[in-house]
Amino acid sequence: MITFFVAFVVSLLVALALTFLVRNQALAWGWLDQANSSRKVHVRPIPRLGGVGIVAGFFAPLCALFLVDSGVGYHFRVHTDLVVGLFVGGAAIAALGLYDDLRGAGARLKFSVQFAVAFGLYALGFRIEVIANPFGPELTLGALSLPFTVLWMVGVVNALNLIDGLDGLAGGVAFFGVSTNFILSLARGDVLMCLLMAALAGAILGFLVFNFNPASIFMGDTGSMFLGFVLAAVSIKTSTKSGTAVAMFVPVMALGLPIMDTLLAVVRRSLLGRPLFSADKEHIHHRVMSRWVLSHRSTVLVLYALCGLFTLTALGLNFANSAQSALLLCGMGVVIFVLMRKLGYLDLGRAGDMQQVRQRNIRLRSVVKDVTAAIRSTHSLQEVWSAVRPLADGLEVARMELRFQQVRDGVSSDGIVFETQRASGLALPHEVRLDVKDAEQVLGQLVLEWRDGRDAINRDEELALELVADAVAERASRLLVVADTEPGRVVALRR
Repeated sequence: MITFFVAFVVSLLVALALTFLVRNQALAWGWLDQANSSRKVHVRPIPRLGGVGIVAGFFAPLCALFLVDSGVGYHFRVHTDLVVGLFVGGAAIAALGLYDDLRGAGARLKFSVQFAVAFGLYALGFRIEVIANPFGPELTLGALSLPFTVLWMVGVVNALNLIDGLDGLAGGVAFFGVSTNFILSLARGDVLMCLLMAALAGAILGFLVFNFNPASIFMGDTGSMFLGFVLAAVSIKTSTKSGTAVAMFVPVMALGLPIMDTLLAVVRRSLLGRPLFSADKEHIHHRVMSRWVLSHRSTVLVLYALCGLFTLTALGLNFANSAQSALLLCGMGVVIFVLMRKLGYLDLGRAGDMQQVRQRNIRLRSVVKDVTAAIRSTHSLQEVWSAVRPLADGLEVARMELRFQQVRDGVSSDGIVFETQRASGLALPHEVRLDVKDAEQVLGQLVLEWRDGRDAINRDEELALELVADAVAERASRLLVVADTEPGRVVALRR
């Protein structure tokens, strides 16, 4: 136990110190998560890259084991597959997250690295080969072991990433998963797993000091994906060494909240015709906050309590017999069903409109895809406007403007203004303005006006406009450097 405590304290101190340094450096260098999207919960720029402290805190005591001549150190070093898997795989996932936080990584790059790491772990012996069944005989996966293991790894990595939407939520959820694995490993006398979980627990708590609401730093993808990776890998080792009738159900239940949230997101977006990896404000934490009218901190504490319930269920499954396990799973199923009803996920009254929404979203996705692709191939601001104009038809707006600012000697002034109008109704106008921003610099505005009687736009239209504004900003930031604009010039293109 002394070794576990030392690992915990070392991780805690390293995470505390490094998170503090990264936070201050991020503020100095402008590495901030901007509050420039409607899907953001925070209202001011917050430093990111806090995950660097988690990664360093976790590896610090493990690296020390290579230098210390002890029984635990020897036990750690002889498990080559585990050491290589955690160090190489963890470094690859952390590097991917760091690149995404600094430069932005597309879904293709993320999945390529995640799947490559998952295949590598499978080759090292991290394998799910049997699915336990408390209601009958266990299921041997055979040839399905590889895809099941890979999907588990990639799924958990992204589940922790998706749940990272409120201050302290992802770190707290991970801590409950770590606690579950630590208790199970301690009960089995698995010294190595206890050591890993003690190190990760210290790293998480050191980071949460700065991340609990109100957060002064975010973990970013560096932290969320790394936590998902370690928990996914360790859960495989924990379940394969378990002799219970529900071995694989234990880690699933320990990570119940992020797994449930991810499954709901996939189903929801598929049924509504949304991109599977688009951001929205329909996650469990968003609905708890809005439907139960809770504060940011209260929402996180409620979800901590739910994670505690999942943890108790996971521990109960590990020590229960088949009949008791079946009762626990049925009881937890009832709790989940009631929760889904309370949060509106099972509202059958909306089922009739779902197909109509799906068709509209598919058309909107097609328009946005064509518009953003056209924007990225432009060579002048005039061509950018020509690429954006089809959006007016796709969203049925009455008037659309695209304004570009001119900055000279630090002073902003009107640059080029493009405008188009369509035949519309006589209702009062509803106007939406989106800043076209490159980091903190405002390059212009995209203005849309409807006269069809609406007083708001729906979430899918909101996300579509944000994607177009981002594409315009990306292209305009390069074109405005060489553009010789005339202040006050208006290019009016009416139909």
